[in-house]
Amino acid sequence: MRDLCQFLVACPVRQFVAANLGVFRNAFASSIGRIVCFVCALVSASVAVDLEKGKEINGTCAACHSDNGQGGKKGEYPRIAGQQVKYLENQLKSFRARTRVNIPMFPYTQEREMSDADVKDIAAYLNGIELDTQMPTYTGKEDALTKLLMAEKVMIIPRAEGDLEAGGKIYQKQCASCHAKSGRGRGMFPMLVGQYTNYLKRQVDLYRAGDRAHDEEAVGGVLNTLDEKQIQDVLAYLTSIQDPKE
Repeated sequence: MRDLCQFLVACPVRQFVAANLGVFRNAFASSIGRIVCFVCALVSASVAVDLEKGKEINGTCAACHSDNGQGGKKGEYPRIAGQQVKYLENQLKSFRARTRVNIPMFPYTQEREMSDADVKDIAAYLNGIELDTQMPTYTGKEDALTKLLMAEKVMIIPRAEGDLEAGGKIYQKQCASCHAKSGRGRGMFPMLVGQYTNYLKRQVDLYRAGDRAHDEEAVGGVLNTLDEKQIQDVLAYLTSIQDPKE
């Protein structure tokens, strides 16, 4: 420190700046880069979704997927409540582009019916719907309608048959890195826990047959390394971890 102070006293400021111009330029550029990233993050965060619009759009979705996004017909229509936002957005756009073939969904996802802003709104709205895995505890003060509405936000997937221990080991080794240890997904990787077992099995079959492609960043070929029993064990395991309180 003493040497630095003596140097600064002996060296005129102009000469010091000139001698270290490259250092200053790099530091300035680095600072500007950080500022730009910070501003971009603020702008991105300020682009808020319209949850009321999402709720309005869900009125159309509810015909098949129910008001609270539980799906229907025992898995013919999947659960979409609580699903990852990025995954929902990607799938809706895939239906629109026909990169994921789903004829019933195609007309609803066309841009004239559902804009990109609408996609964000409905994805955010559905992600925010929480479904409990246990029947609510009533205080005795609720009227009949309130009790009904509380009960409607409960979704319990029946336990599937299979070897839970074996399924758990396979899941945690092969699937958890994308779908999370809890099975609730992350980012573009969907939530699996709490989903209808027969729907999941149907999607697995489509992946294995090559009729549905894994997303670009997903681990390719994992499902094709498992036999039918192992897949059933994983599906059974997922039904065993749907209640976070267990």
